[in-house]
Amino acid sequence: MQTTFTPDQLKDPGTQRANEILRACVHCGFCTATCPTYQVLGDELDSPRGRIYLIKDMLENERQPDPTTVKHIDRCLSCLACMTTCPSGVHYMHLVDHARAYIEQRYKRPLMDRVLRWTLAQIIPYPTRFRLALLGAKIGRPFAFLMPDARLKAMLEMAPKRIPPVSRNDDPQTHATAAPRKMRVALMTGCAQKALNTDINDATIRLLTRLGCDVVIPEGMGCCGALTHHMGREKDAHASAAKNIRAWVREMDGEGLDAIVINTSGCGTTVKDYGHMFRTDALAADAARVSSIAMDVSEVLMKLDLPQGDAKNLTVAYHAACSLQHGQKIKDHPKTLLKRAGFTVVEPADSHLCCGSAGTYNLMQPEISAQLKARKVRTLEAKNPDVISAGNIGCMMQIGSGTQVPIVHTVELLDWATGGPKPAAMENPGLSAPSIPRLR
Repeated sequence: MQTTFTPDQLKDPGTQRANEILRACVHCGFCTATCPTYQVLGDELDSPRGRIYLIKDMLENERQPDPTTVKHIDRCLSCLACMTTCPSGVHYMHLVDHARAYIEQRYKRPLMDRVLRWTLAQIIPYPTRFRLALLGAKIGRPFAFLMPDARLKAMLEMAPKRIPPVSRNDDPQTHATAAPRKMRVALMTGCAQKALNTDINDATIRLLTRLGCDVVIPEGMGCCGALTHHMGREKDAHASAAKNIRAWVREMDGEGLDAIVINTSGCGTTVKDYGHMFRTDALAADAARVSSIAMDVSEVLMKLDLPQGDAKNLTVAYHAACSLQHGQKIKDHPKTLLKRAGFTVVEPADSHLCCGSAGTYNLMQPEISAQLKARKVRTLEAKNPDVISAGNIGCMMQIGSGTQVPIVHTVELLDWATGGPKPAAMENPGLSAPSIPRLR
């Protein structure tokens, strides 16, 4: 694609990167075949190619974002399926992230939009605040039908039936392995996950220590910054990321780390991109060091000797989170590990398509999200699984709200297969799912 940015415009690092990405696009349209919003809405402007044209025009002309451009950029899930499909290697993620930051700086949204986005940014990245908000949502849920805005209704309905107690395993400490030590790793405990489902980190710690890892919970960690980053709130996102970088570097320069383990794939995609996010910052070198050892939990487990399990009479439908398969290009590790542990693994049709969770997308774009959820649930249930497995808490909450099939994190199944407890969601299906009416 030809671009006409001026030399002065290209002095800005974000614009320079956008120019590189735009020039790689050859208008082929392959991305439209795998874009969930294009599949649902059928509008060229709701495809990656259409959004690229909108972004190019906005950035080249340095114009104020208009409501039409903002609408179509907001409708993007950032599922990154287009990046998997693109034969030209267009790095759409960096382009749309820059466009969102540009919009955030220059566009005044309607009052309700500003209030909702500010509220989400001030609550979800902070586990204590989020717990209180979930409690409030449970109390207010009977009155959801009174909400004048579908987004407010979605926020009330997102709370799980049971809000788990705080897990002290998430406190700063070192969980030492009883086996001969193979690795020393830091576990990113996350933010929303600590409020929504504490079983995931607990299972991760048990599994890693059982397989020979000392698991460190560093002091000073917090939200990875993904939520605010995808809202275009660069200052907030970088502040969150900087705290993590400093916390992990202290461990790297202290007793050392072999890996930073991340069991929420949306966070993993962001942490692995810290090197790019901070490329012009004083933390650039440390950010690059952090990104270089950030790994999804499945990547670390592939390096360890997960025991070969006996065949189990249990069929697992594996849901591939977009941030894992498209963002991190990890497609086979979770399935390989589940099969090694003895489970029968099946995959739904169109496994490359998003479930509609996408961070806060299901809260900010509830109608589109509901259509994507309905399709994902249908394809998963068509496999008649005993349980659904996923590697991302957002996907688990989204899919779990539309099915009676238990849904658990992959590490919970692997922990169970190697001596840990049976996942609570399998003992009590729906335990952690939001109380949202079944889709018709």
